[in-house]
Amino acid sequence: MDTVALRLHPGDDLRLALEARARAEGWSAAFVVAGIGSLSQAALRLAGQPAALPWAGDLELLSLAGSLGPDSAHLHATVADATGAVRGGHVCAGCRVRTTLELLVALLPAQRFSRRHDPVTGYPELVVEPLVPGPFTGV
Repeated sequence: MDTVALRLHPGDDLRLALEARARAEGWSAAFVVAGIGSLSQAALRLAGQPAALPWAGDLELLSLAGSLGPDSAHLHATVADATGAVRGGHVCAGCRVRTTLELLVALLPAQRFSRRHDPVTGYPELVVEPLVPGPFTGV
């Protein structure tokens, strides 16, 4: 497993920038291990809700974690506003970096992440496939 440290810049869209980087670098499977920084706006989908809740102002990204594949990202974040009020949820497009955003990404080069519709949950869910046969893959 390799790791990559990244910095996103003012105006970058957190989700779109990570998805673009995963495609550009050819990451077949990766996890966002940590993310901190500031946002000028957030778009988080809360549990059980159909759409993202927009939030604007001076925001702090307290935590970020999730999975990245060549065709999708599944990210969750905790964000605080200037009063200390905290919200957390699924990261959607529209989370804009205010000053900086620092990330640590763990690469899993022997695997490939994709998403397929799961009839039980009704959502596209993670599918982990080995890229290289090995003793633990059963291939």
